[in-house]
Amino acid sequence: MKKILFLIIALIVITSCKTEQPTEIIVIGNLHKPASNYNPEILFNILENLQPDFILHEIDSSFFTSDFKFSKPYDENEGMASKKYIEKYPATQLRPYEFEGRNQYRRDKGMRPTDRLTLKLLDSLSKVNLLTTEQSEIFNTYQALLEPLKVRAAKSPEHFNNPQTDSICERRQFYQYQMIPKITNVREEFSKRFVTKPNGEKISYRNGYQLWADFWDTRNKTMAKNILKISEQNKEKRIVVLTGFMHRYYLLKELKRLTKGEKYSFKEFYE
Repeated sequence: MKKILFLIIALIVITSCKTEQPTEIIVIGNLHKPASNYNPEILFNILENLQPDFILHEIDSSFFTSDFKFSKPYDENEGMASKKYIEKYPATQLRPYEFEGRNQYRRDKGMRPTDRLTLKLLDSLSKVNLLTTEQSEIFNTYQALLEPLKVRAAKSPEHFNNPQTDSICERRQFYQYQMIPKITNVREEFSKRFVTKPNGEKISYRNGYQLWADFWDTRNKTMAKNILKISEQNKEKRIVVLTGFMHRYYLLKELKRLTKGEKYSFKEFYE
């Protein structure tokens, strides 16, 4: 009896001392459309090397069946690579993490097409030298920041998945969503032009663009929370997050903030 009791106690001690492994989160920045330097086959090979338990997608639940299979065409690099991967490794799970109804939400609020029209008007004002010196510096910096990103996006995926590229992305998005409104919120041209929302109400370029700028934070924070929720439900798993590479810096920063002090590890796909 004493021997049995000893074995039971020993088993309890061993079980309680088991070290919990960290949940791995690997955020991969993507080009959505196939190109010679980045296409479904390249992403498939990356996934095959990583052998993830879960692959998370920057799309919402409308793309999935109730058991998380793709329910409609998803003809981007991420969708085509994942479909091929799941066919070979059917135990791997797919999940969405996007802000639900993103595109319709933006249209309903008037963020679209005011985002595109605002930038088009701003560009035309710049070309005829109607911006102030300070405004020109903001707009020119915003435009210039896209060039190094184009160069990196034309190379192998390691070139647009690293801290240096993340830093450029962060600065470029800061100018797009924080600095451009410093122009559009003070110039009358943007308060006197309107678009009509689906409900028939009018919204100015100025207000529509500001809503779009604010939504950048809302969307990314929502996506990070959705990723974390899935991760918390699947401890000690390897989770690959597929996102547009312009979002990567924000998701990584927000996820690390939300998981500070918890058992999570973040690494690059090529490490």
